[in-house]
This record gives sequence, C-alpha cells and structure tokens, in this order.
Amino acid sequence: MNSIVQEVTERVIERSRDTRKAYLDKVERARIKGPHREVLSCGNLAHGYAACAKNEKNTLKQFNKANIGIITSYNDMLSAHQPYEHYPKIIKEAIAETGSVAQVAGGVPAMCDGVTQGQPGMDLSLLSRDVIAMASCIGLSHNMFDGALMLGICDKIVPGLVMASLSFGHLPFVFIPAGPMPSGIPNSEKTRVRMLYAEGKIGEDALLESESASYHSPGTCTFYGTANSNQLVVEMMGLHLPGSSFVETESSLRRALTRAAAKQSTRITHLGTNYTPISKVVDEKSVINGIIALLATGGSTNHTMHLVAMARAAGIIVDWTDFSDLSNATPLLTRIYPNGSADINQFHHAGGMSVLFKELLDADIIHNDVHTICGQGLEKYTKTPVLNDGELEWVSEPSKSKDKTIIASAAKPFKSHGGLQLLQGNLGRSVMKTSSLPEGDVAFTAPARVFESQHELEKAFKDGKLEGDFVAVVRFQGPKAIGMPELHKLTPPLGVLQDRGQKVALVTDGRMSGASGKVPAAIHMTPEAIDGGLLAKVEEGDLILIDSEKGKVELLVEPDVLASRENAKPSLVESERVGMGREFFGALRSRMTGAEEGACSLFYQD
Repeated sequence: MNSIVQEVTERVIERSRDTRKAYLDKVERARIKGPHREVLSCGNLAHGYAACAKNEKNTLKQFNKANIGIITSYNDMLSAHQPYEHYPKIIKEAIAETGSVAQVAGGVPAMCDGVTQGQPGMDLSLLSRDVIAMASCIGLSHNMFDGALMLGICDKIVPGLVMASLSFGHLPFVFIPAGPMPSGIPNSEKTRVRMLYAEGKIGEDALLESESASYHSPGTCTFYGTANSNQLVVEMMGLHLPGSSFVETESSLRRALTRAAAKQSTRITHLGTNYTPISKVVDEKSVINGIIALLATGGSTNHTMHLVAMARAAGIIVDWTDFSDLSNATPLLTRIYPNGSADINQFHHAGGMSVLFKELLDADIIHNDVHTICGQGLEKYTKTPVLNDGELEWVSEPSKSKDKTIIASAAKPFKSHGGLQLLQGNLGRSVMKTSSLPEGDVAFTAPARVFESQHELEKAFKDGKLEGDFVAVVRFQGPKAIGMPELHKLTPPLGVLQDRGQKVALVTDGRMSGASGKVPAAIHMTPEAIDGGLLAKVEEGDLILIDSEKGKVELLVEPDVLASRENAKPSLVESERVGMGREFFGALRSRMTGAEEGACSLFYQD
C-alpha cells in the first residue's frame, strides 16, 4: 500500500476511534431490535402490507422472506431521474422471482442545479441534501424492511441517500444508477458558445440551441460534474454492482443490471448467510478509496463537503488535509470534461470503471481489504458487465485503457497528483481544483475586487468595469449566509477576461462544482464571512496572494490595520433568504456547519 495512503488511513482511523465506536454501537443496538416484522403488532403489520397483493401478504406473514424497501428520487423534470419512473416495477418483478417482496418506501425531492443555476432556487440546493436524508429516514422508519434499494443520481441526492442509509446501518443497501444520456455536441463547442454569449457576440437563441443540443434526452448529463462524480465514488465504495455506473440509460444491459441489483439486495439481508449491512461496507478504508477515486479522475469539488458529510454519518472524520495529502499520492488518470475534452460516455467506452479499478489496485493506491455489496475485495470491480445470449455476466476485458488520451495508466499518468489543493492562511481554509488549470504561474498576487453575489460580478463585467489583474472576492455565499449556492455564473466572465490576457482569480465562501475550470479559484472558504471569517474585512484594492503550489491564500494587510476594521455588513443576505420557499429553511441554515465539516445541519451521534 502506498505509504501516504496508509498514513492518512491510519490517522483517520485514530481520529475517528470514538465516533466510529459510538456509531457501530448504535448499529448493533438496532440490529438486535430488528429488522423483525414479527415485532410489529397485528395492526402495524396490516397497515404495512394492506396495499400488497394476496401472494405478497402471504410471503410477508412468513417472516423468513425479505421485504426490500425502495427509496426513489424519480421525477420527470430531471433528465437523470426520469428513467426511474419504471424501475419499481422492474425491481418488484425481479425480487418476486427470488420469493421476496419489494415496496416503495418513499420518495425524496430531487432538484436540478442545471435548472436553478443563477436563480433563487439554487439557494436551496445544498440544503436539499439534508432534506433528502431526513425524508429517506422517514420512508425507512416503518421497520418493515430487511434491506433497501436507493434510486438516485444527481448532485445532492446521492449524498443524502448515503447519509440516510448509514443512519440505518444495520440494513444492507444497494444503490442503482440509471445511466447517462447519449453524447450531444462536443463539450469544447458548448464552452465556445457560452464564451461568445458572455462576450455579447451571440444572442439567447443561439445559446439555447447549443445548450439543448448538449442536454437533450433522458439520462445523466455527460460532463464530469457532481452527478457523475457521485456514481464513480459510490461504485468505488462498493455500493453499486461492478461496472454499472455509466451504462447508457436506454439499453438492455441497463435493465439487466437493474434486475441483478434488485436480486442482490435479497442475498445480503440478515435472513441469509451473506449478511452485509452498509455499516460493514462503508468504513474508513472505503471512504479513503472514494476520495482517491475522486482525485484520480479530477472529480467534483462538491465532494470536499459531501464525502465529509457521508463519512460523518458513519462516525468517520475526514478533513481537507486528508484530501490534500491523498491528492499528492494520487496520479491523475482521466481527462474528462472539464479537465479534458471527453465526456463520461467516452470514458466508459475507453474502459471506464473496470480499468480505473485495475490501475488503482495495481498501483497499490486503494485498499482491497474492504467489503462490498458483492463480497470481500474489489477484484470483481475490475471486470465489465456484458450480455451474452441475453444473460448478464462479467468479463475481464478490457484489461487496459482503449484510449490513453482519456484514461492513462498509473505508470504514465496525466499528472503525478490528483489536482486538489488545500489552501490556507489568514483568510481561512479553502480548496482549489488544479487538475484543469493551465500550466504556468502557481503564485498570483493582485488587488481585490469585492462582490456580494455572482450577479454583481456579472454586471460589472458587462459594464466593462473589470479591468487589469484582480482577485474577485465573492462573499456572504456560505452555508449559514444563504445556503451556499453554486456560483456557476462566475465562470464565463472570468474565463473571458483570462482569455483576453488578464490575470484573474477567485476567492469565495461559496460553492463551485466539477464544472469549475481554468480560473484559479479558492473556494468553500471557511470560516465563512457571515460567521466571523476574515473575508468580511476585505476591502477593494487589498492585495491577496494565492499560491497553489505552497497552498497559501493570504490577505496582505497589516494585522493592526485589520484589527481596526469592522466586519462588513451584508446588504443582500436578508433579501436572499425569502422567496421561492427559502424562508422555510432558516432553521436548517442556522445549524449548518462549515464547509470543511460537510456544510451539514444534521447530528449523527447521540
């Protein structure tokens, strides 16, 4: 095992010793109490299967057959989640063939950041993760289930589902993806059109035509943002069937994998000999594996919060130092947009997950002594699912990348590090995604331009007021301020200025995702401005140093000057906490932890 990976793993285990023990003790108490439908009263049980068919009722009365709950995030507004409409029927039929029963335990909200980007609804996006976790727990709280299937794809949905699953750590859980949509226009063309629009060279008709050619059918968006990062990380943690993450939505193989996942959930309940609760699958080593997979592929920076929150739901404490140290030990093995031109379908056809697993295992960068929904170890995940005469099987091909411009080998990676850097200094702690930055200067000092929203910066750009080199400070965007929306509107104007020859960078307590690209960005700054962070004292023209190589972000103002300054008062926060339902989320916002603690409002341990 790589020495740095081993060192980080050992310190995570030691740091988490007490919280992990408390979690496992809670799981054991729950295991002893259930799941046993026979402890339900006759009235409880009658309510629980009143809507079932007669044969299903007879099965559930026996108490020796599994009842599998389904938590679904289906809606037909999200392209990624629209395919889930018919999954309950497919799942129920497959599970009935095993002699067991499946019931839809509940539905959870699933919003699309692509629809809410730059809109008031985006302020609810990160908060929705905790709502999804709580809603899932309500669905599973009926104590009718011996295991569960989780149907979710996108940004906050999968982390919320994982957190809820870990709350029911005595049950086995299998996650079922729905697959990506077919490839649309090339990502380079989509980016080119967006930049032209930002410069005012084309109108909305041309922009809409381009966007519609990119996002055009059922299935997950094909760029490597948070949705596809979710799928990759969850498979690496052993919660998917091998190779199932990126099989296209409308294919016979996808249907076969869904049926197989459903049947697998019945094999790992407490009623059989392969009892595999999720608390056994998600441990310190599987969390480390998830982080490494994210880093090796240049995945979404949103997981610097989501993986932290997911781990804490299992009593495991990881921080950004762990991410940064693991990044130094992890080679960058993929080029998927935005840190390359390929989309997720091209990654899949180049060898995809099986090749990624094999490269990481052969290089001793991930732990193999872990449990998965398919048993001990990760060797099964180095194989590829195929249909052979209509039967699902896993084969050893491809053993190597089919396209080395998309998937490199660990021996000859695209970069020697994973492209995530911890930045720290008097401004606080933040992260920077470096995998998609152009080669060149790693240190940058420039005067600050201060904004309270992405819309203010966009207006300044359109008015021609962003001249010269500068560091854009976009503050009061953190979890407690307005729910930490993703600041997607910052990327096009800053990218245009960069292309014009200006040196620009970003410092924010707001959020960026896997779509963050070539502009150096110190993001997720903690403590946030509204919670005592020094960002609240930055003034126009203050010099700020960002050094991605040394991991520094510093406000170059004398300490006595800073001590004499008052924290700036936010002028927009109150107005951004009302409307579009945002007023109902004040209690959640007030309890949000900092970004490095997962930006989470939930408590996990007693």
